[in-house]
Amino acid sequence: SSKIRNVEVQSADDVAVLEDCMDFSLAKTISKIEEELEKRGLPDCLDDDIIPSIGNEIGAEAQIRFLKAKLRVMQEELNSVVCECRKKDDENQNLKTRLKSTEEENTRLQRTINMQHSQTEKYKMLSQEANKKSEGLQQEVIALEKVLQ
Repeated sequence: SSKIRNVEVQSADDVAVLEDCMDFSLAKTISKIEEELEKRGLPDCLDDDIIPSIGNEIGAEAQIRFLKAKLRVMQEELNSVVCECRKKDDENQNLKTRLKSTEEENTRLQRTINMQHSQTEKYKMLSQEANKKSEGLQQEVIALEKVLQ
């Protein structure tokens, strides 16, 4: 589990995480609540919509079982959300890796384009010089033909 925590800390570099919440456990919280209930009994105000209206008619034991069941469901939902978050973190990491490689490829291709553009300009200039030389030589040929005639 220490490896998992390290991975979670590393994968959450760009996410705000409270240090105090790293060791949060719903099971620990449930056991603390159970201990308090055993010491003090149920609180007087149970009208907070956690227990349905029929909850007023059932006993304390049944209410505790109901609350435990509700907490188990909440733990399962929390586990599901944590699993989804991990999947999203993995997907984000994969996308970051793909983006980085795509940017590197783009940079490499841009350098290649620039190099090819400069070579094209170089060959254009060489072609123009060769055309000028060719025109000059053609004019000399014409001049020599006139002299020979």
